[in-house]
Amino acid sequence: MYKILTLNNISPKGLDILARDKYEIASEIQNPDAVLVRSFKMHDMEIPQTLKAIGRAGAGVNNIPVDRMSKSGIVVFNAPGANANAVKELVLAGLLLASRNICQAWHYTQALEGNDETLNKQVEAGKKKYAGFELPGRTLGVVGLGAIGVMVANAARDLGMRVVGYDPQITVQSAWRLSSEIEHAASIDDLLTKADFVTFHVPLLDATRNLLNAERLARMKDNVVVLNFARGGIVDDDAVMAAIESGKVYAYITDFPTGKLKNHDKVITLPHLGASTSEAEENCAVMVAEQVRDYLEHGNVRNSVNFPSVNLPRAGVQRLAVVNENRPDMVGQISHVLGQSGINIVHMVNESKSGLAYTLLDMDSELSAEDVDKIQAIDGVLAVRQL
Repeated sequence: MYKILTLNNISPKGLDILARDKYEIASEIQNPDAVLVRSFKMHDMEIPQTLKAIGRAGAGVNNIPVDRMSKSGIVVFNAPGANANAVKELVLAGLLLASRNICQAWHYTQALEGNDETLNKQVEAGKKKYAGFELPGRTLGVVGLGAIGVMVANAARDLGMRVVGYDPQITVQSAWRLSSEIEHAASIDDLLTKADFVTFHVPLLDATRNLLNAERLARMKDNVVVLNFARGGIVDDDAVMAAIESGKVYAYITDFPTGKLKNHDKVITLPHLGASTSEAEENCAVMVAEQVRDYLEHGNVRNSVNFPSVNLPRAGVQRLAVVNENRPDMVGQISHVLGQSGINIVHMVNESKSGLAYTLLDMDSELSAEDVDKIQAIDGVLAVRQL
């Protein structure tokens, strides 16, 4: 029986993936094999020694101490693309909120007083103040062409916009999904100089912090619209506020409010609504539950932020999963232990990612507890599991 600890409410559709005859699931449970989490901050959490996997029901993993998990041989999964449509729709809404001054106009009408005749006069007198512009022919710059960025780029193109994208690490899968009408920028600075609107869809890393700063804003077109539905910190808020005051930036739409931003007339702040739809929550929960189940039961790895992808069809009598530091001769040492005990490897796969390596082996006989201890004792081995 596997034990699953839930640190947030996880969609029942996701939890249903984990059959109750094999899984015990609770928000308070001792010695869990896996954790399912959404926004709970795990950095100060005491990690149980029994933990083998963390499933983040979403894309970002800033709330998880990934480096610490890697050093303990714990796999961290996320759900890339499961919330992509939800975020895409909100970005499109942001384009319209900015171009048509919808929030400002709504606030204006909310403050009107008097009878209907008076209101009509005030509406006619005030509507010119909120005249906007249309999207076709305007240029949208999309920074980051993962699952969300590709959907945003394609949808904006369907609205008649010119779309320029930039992603130096675009995957083959994303490239196949991207419309052939999307233009490719040579660099982020090249993209920014062309954009009337710019939207960011990259993770928050040291390399992406303040990706849009005062220097880059100064080189952009006047009256540019900035959208950030990725992560707070990717856009330098102070620089954007200064650019609004100078007339460089027309509007700033962000999912990450601050005290400085929330009351400015040219800034629209939303309470991190990007993935806040019932459909997105269900999609994320289902995806991450499937990944955790496949890992616990079969050792396969899909959509991990710290482990390499591994998929090995079952064969043989028993399966062994080994997580180790990525260094020379690790597979040789593991094989040597098995060979000394007369155990034959039927099928094996070994993959690495940055500082970690992961090996799945199917064998023609079962390992003894002594063999497992010998493998665990190899210098550089972080975790060993019999499946």
